[in-house]
Amino acid sequence: MDDTALILCLAGSVLATVLPKVIPVTFLRGDSLPLLLRHWLAFVPVAVMAALVGPDVFFYEGQFNATTSNLFLMVAIPSLLVAWRFKNYFVTIAFGIGLVILARWSGLY
Repeated sequence: MDDTALILCLAGSVLATVLPKVIPVTFLRGDSLPLLLRHWLAFVPVAVMAALVGPDVFFYEGQFNATTSNLFLMVAIPSLLVAWRFKNYFVTIAFGIGLVILARWSGLY
């Protein structure tokens, strides 16, 4: 392979990775945004987390399961209370993982 092609490929990969992260931070500073837009953007982290976690909670063992036999759904309910109380992703995730470990260790699931 030609070295020029490799360097261009690496440079393109760097641009494709860095630009989507740098442009919003550079041009969308929090103090210059309208109040309504700032309020709306506050929901983005919650929406992203819900989109990531939702399928894992409701699809158990390869199929949709919204019953008490779904371990992850049973763990998600008390984890929501922890999330509401502490408003901390790390604490919520650690609590949920701890409940899954405890349920599997005790033989409940």
